[in-house]
Amino acid sequence: MAHVRQCSRTACRGTAVSTLTYVYADSTVVLGPLATYAEPHSYDLCGEHAQRFTAPRNWDVLRLSPGETPPQRSKDDLLAIADAVREAGRPQPAPESSRPHSEPDSSTETGRRGHLRVLRDRGSAAPEI
Repeated sequence: MAHVRQCSRTACRGTAVSTLTYVYADSTVVLGPLATYAEPHSYDLCGEHAQRFTAPRNWDVLRLSPGETPPQRSKDDLLAIADAVREAGRPQPAPESSRPHSEPDSSTETGRRGHLRVLRDRGSAAPEI
């Protein structure tokens, strides 16, 4: 016997026909055909609740009809994303003006990881362990 999923709305016993997902990074709500599997961060809705759904203020709603598939990224989009990731991963030299005034002149920056810096003190030898 196949398991029939119910609407996620409280007190609704309707059969789910659509899946709703929030994309917080883009302030977008995607309302599409019922997902193959129930996901913990998505909501299954019956036909009535799917039609009456309204998004939070200033959010976009992307409604996909049952026969429609989400738009695929073009090769140019994928290359642009890859370039952006590579650019973000490159080490950026810190401008001299961003150096804090409380830092002594006897230290030298030897590396950088995100917002952290590796400093080597020129005035003393490395500690022995």
